[in-house]
Amino acid sequence: MRSLNPTPARPGFFVLASFPLSFVGFRHRLLRALKDNGGELLLAAPGLSQDATVRSRLSPLGCRFADLPMWRTGTSPLQDMVTLLSLTRLLRRERPVHFLGYTAKPVIYGLLAARMAGVPKRTALITGLGYLFGDDGQRGGSFARACGILLYRIALAQATSVIFQNRDDRDLFVRRRLVDPAKAGVVNGSGVPLDEFPPQPMPPLDGGCHFLLIARLLEDKGIREYAEAARLLRGRYPGAVFHLVGWHDAHPRAVPPETLQRWIDEGLIVWHGRLEDVRPCLAACHVYVLPSYREGTPRTVLEAMATGRPTVTTDAPGCRQTVVPGETGLLVPVRDAAALANALEFFLMRPERIPQMGARARQHVERHYDVDLVNRQMMRLMGVAADEVPEASPYPAEGA
Repeated sequence: MRSLNPTPARPGFFVLASFPLSFVGFRHRLLRALKDNGGELLLAAPGLSQDATVRSRLSPLGCRFADLPMWRTGTSPLQDMVTLLSLTRLLRRERPVHFLGYTAKPVIYGLLAARMAGVPKRTALITGLGYLFGDDGQRGGSFARACGILLYRIALAQATSVIFQNRDDRDLFVRRRLVDPAKAGVVNGSGVPLDEFPPQPMPPLDGGCHFLLIARLLEDKGIREYAEAARLLRGRYPGAVFHLVGWHDAHPRAVPPETLQRWIDEGLIVWHGRLEDVRPCLAACHVYVLPSYREGTPRTVLEAMATGRPTVTTDAPGCRQTVVPGETGLLVPVRDAAALANALEFFLMRPERIPQMGARARQHVERHYDVDLVNRQMMRLMGVAADEVPEASPYPAEGA
């Protein structure tokens, strides 16, 4: 690990991620808000020195950058110990006022290192539970999962604040005594920049309905159910097209490349690979689909809603609160391809509902998921916001 810049002054905020691109894709507005609040920023992630795109996007904020040895999907105790020791040394040298980590390893090893380094304020952002907890939040059966959950309990005890992106995850952590409820707050996901995702005209529906799923190619995103729903519908609705945007990931739950290729060869899926800008695909679709087993709060759903598209997603933690059923989209059970196909058929049989529900989806996201409001809520929970903002509504659909 090496710092990529000199260290002229004590940074106000040390932000740790496992994936450099997330600084730009999910946290850019938050970083800017922290900077505007008077905090100098030091960002750390594995491979950050090689990612010129991310560094060029964030340099105008005056950020400094540090490389970090972290194996995002590895389970080697030796590698994780290297991460912990490297982080502790870096934090002791930099002496930040506030630590913020998000995703599993930055939260676990970042909090432990920040505590050992004497960082005064230590915030964990729980953006999702991942495979450690299983798709239903129940205790995993493997030894690795049990160790991971134990590490969460130890690490979160070192936090001064823990921020969740949905009420279900917070309640699960409190119920299992992984977090002190006095430290735990909820915000409405990462929010969405409404100016970057303005409403888009609905494409003509006379040529058939175009569905879209954007996700990493993981089993837990419901990609198999999406392909099976396409299989169930394509014979009756030849004009229906099922688009998929996403990329392969080194993950225990990754969809095998040969499986994806089989779906493509069968004509079930139109795969677009990984896209730097998903807005053209969102504008070209009619209905957005995310059959995920569990999320923090899915950013792609918020982006689709901001574009003015209805959503079909699962009645699962993190997903269910984004949709007002029958108004902005539909909810289906987890792991149920037949129910998913029925929900998609609703739009194929009633195409006039698509623009109506899409317009309501835009209004809903404006009311509850504006990124600037979410970031102000986060900063208040972190103890760095100067102004008072309202508490996040954990299930805005209920009061919409």
